[in-house]
Amino acid sequence: MGRERADGATGGVCSGRSPAQTIREMIHLDTSFLIRALAFGSAEDRRLRAWLGEGMRVGISAACWAEFLCGPVQTSDLDLAARIVPDPTPFTAVDAASTASLFNVGGRRRGSFVDCMIAAIALRAGASLATANAADFRRFEPAGLKIVVA
Repeated sequence: MGRERADGATGGVCSGRSPAQTIREMIHLDTSFLIRALAFGSAEDRRLRAWLGEGMRVGISAACWAEFLCGPVQTSDLDLAARIVPDPTPFTAVDAASTASLFNVGGRRRGSFVDCMIAAIALRAGASLATANAADFRRFEPAGLKIVVA
């Protein structure tokens, strides 16, 4: 198929770094970013490759993973995505409380509940959020969410 893309990292961390080297940051991929990153040569693919090459920890929330699985998604893309982000960060009771707070503070916008879940999980994990839909998450910046785009 000839579609090699950013993967080959174990546990979301690029190999080749010694254990003594400190990884400074974690990036959670939003569903929109992951979908675009699976397109070879896209800006998101290039950015993801750069992060992995720098030894950046890359993850995804269980909420984003569920959105991704709702598809449509090809088996080859599912397999690749599972290699890039093999262990989604779960949604916890702490995240539930944070989600409710973000939802209430963010204006209780219809259709934004999953975005609140995604932001809550990233905040708890201490992760920046890579997204292709930055406008959907800007309202969470005052709560400490760091947004990254390709």
